[in-house]
Amino acid sequence: MRLTKFGHACVRVEHEGTTVVIDPGAFTAPEAVDGADLVLVTHVHADHWTPEQLRRADAPVRTIGEVADAIAAQAPDLAERVERVRPGDTFAAGGIEVEVVNEHHAVIHPDYDRVHNSGYLLDVGGTTLFHPGDALDGPGRSVDLLLAPVSAPWLKISEAIDFALAVGAPRTLAIHDKVYSELALGMADGHLRTFLEPRGQEYLRLPDGSDL
Repeated sequence: MRLTKFGHACVRVEHEGTTVVIDPGAFTAPEAVDGADLVLVTHVHADHWTPEQLRRADAPVRTIGEVADAIAAQAPDLAERVERVRPGDTFAAGGIEVEVVNEHHAVIHPDYDRVHNSGYLLDVGGTTLFHPGDALDGPGRSVDLLLAPVSAPWLKISEAIDFALAVGAPRTLAIHDKVYSELALGMADGHLRTFLEPRGQEYLRLPDGSDL
C-alpha cells in the first residue's frame, strides 16, 4: 500500500494498480486526483470536494446523498458518475475494500443545521485505515491507521487527543490541518505525541505530497 497525504483532508491510496482518493477539496493540490479509479467524499463542505477536483479524473464518485444532491446542482455534468452510498454499505475497488461508517458531521454550533457525514473504513491488502471526515465518531473496530483531524472550527485539541486514544490505532496520521498556522500545528503535534506515544501509538503529520 502507498498512502500519499495531500492538502488538508485529502489522501490518495494506491494498491496493486488501483487508486482511491478521499476528500479532494479546495485546499488540495489538483494532482491528487489524477489517474484515480475511485473518489470518495465524506460530506458536502467545499474543503472536502469541489467540481474542479472531481473533473480531474474520469473516476466514479461514491458519496452520501447530501453530497450527491450538491454535485447534481452545482456540476450536473458530473451527476452520472456519482453513486450514492449509505452507512453500512460495502464495496470494492480492485483489491481495496471499503465500508461506509457513521452519519453526522461534528457540531460546529448548535444553531447551525447539522450536515451529514460518513467516514470510510478501508481494507488495503490486510491493512485497515479509517478516514472519519469531519467527525469524531470511531470506526467501531480496531484499525491499523487512523486519519485524525487536528484543526477545525468544530474541534478542541482535547477532543482530538481523546478521539485518537479511543480509536487506539498503532499509527495516527494528522489530516484536516489547513485551519491552523504551522506554529499552532506544532503545538497540536506536541500535545498529541504527549498522550499517544507513551501508549505505543505513533503520531505523524506529513507535508503535502509526502508518502506514509
